[in-house]
Amino acid sequence: MLADFKPPELRTDAGALWENFLLSERKKYLNYHRIWAKTYFWRTYQQQEIDYVEESEGAISIWQMKWNPRAKAKFPSSFHESYKPTVVGTLHRDNFDEFLLGK
Repeated sequence: MLADFKPPELRTDAGALWENFLLSERKKYLNYHRIWAKTYFWRTYQQQEIDYVEESEGAISIWQMKWNPRAKAKFPSSFHESYKPTVVGTLHRDNFDEFLLGK
């Protein structure tokens, strides 16, 4: 919601804001470091989804993005069976620095 300046913990769209922040900053990281990668999100007609899919040098990495570090992330088995990702991770407030800074 525009013009909503409440702390993130009190906002109903905190998860969407978090996801948007991570995606835009990751795109900047890839661009600044001249890393060529295809980026996607994945969703089925049954509403199963993966927030971020990155393909680089033939390897597929997938991430779910959660504002709450204790939230459980689900990765659809159909994606694993079809694409065989090499990196699978959940990004949250306590561990996002490596994703954005390449540490």
